Amino acid sequence: MASWNSIPLEITYEVLGWLAFISWSISFYPQVILNFRRKSVIGLNFDFVLLNLTKHSSYLIYNATLYFSSAVQKQYLEKYGIGEMIPVAANDVAFSIHAVLLTAITLFQIVIYQRGSQKVSKISIGLVAAVWLGAAVSFFVALPTHSWLWLISIFNSIQVFMTAIKYIPQAIFNFTRKSTDGFSIGNILLDFTGGVANYAQMAVQSIDQDSWVNFYGNIGKTLLSLISIFFDLLFMGQHFVLYPSKRFSPKLGKESTEPLVKSSDDPVSENV
Repeated sequence: MASWNSIPLEITYEVLGWLAFISWSISFYPQVILNFRRKSVIGLNFDFVLLNLTKHSSYLIYNATLYFSSAVQKQYLEKYGIGEMIPVAANDVAFSIHAVLLTAITLFQIVIYQRGSQKVSKISIGLVAAVWLGAAVSFFVALPTHSWLWLISIFNSIQVFMTAIKYIPQAIFNFTRKSTDGFSIGNILLDFTGGVANYAQMAVQSIDQDSWVNFYGNIGKTLLSLISIFFDLLFMGQHFVLYPSKRFSPKLGKESTEPLVKSSDDPVSENV
């Protein structure tokens, strides 16, 4: 396994990694605190939370396995080269554990707090069920040949897919309501900081090793940063530019209680 060529770059890598960890970890708290203070989750899209939990759970499986399993590390080095570094750091594992816990807490808040008529859509439930069924099938496919690197790459692909789609329900929800009320912008600002630091961390490692293998060897981490940054910029545009003064109380009107995605058998709302 490769070692660092530059001590300053190694220190920079560690600093950026923990900056990403701290930013991403803290980013969960503004929404949890906002829900707690309002005793309401109206304005927070439930599909976003469910897809986010699936995303972070699959990312935890990938990170923890690649970081702790010597068998998987061996398969990785055989595929990408003995001289390469494992592209998962301790802060990646720590972040994943924390993310699963805080997202689960947010989901629990959805259960106990005022939520109006909002609900999780059948589309999201179906997607999540299909994803975990596919993961279970992949496990039994990998089992006979011990193709563990291939298996965790499936979980990495799941987290990339979930990252790509999880923001869409909230973005559409904000657009439909013409408001970001109930959705914490603090979450987005910290998430943006974490995404930039995470991408910079990977760049530092590539510069030190004079190799860009870690970008495509851990494509999930690369896409995670880029997709997060894109949607964070979108949400900042919605909050600060498009709907800066439009804040709805959860007790005023029906606009903030409409479910994002209705099944085909749901009646059409008069507010649409």
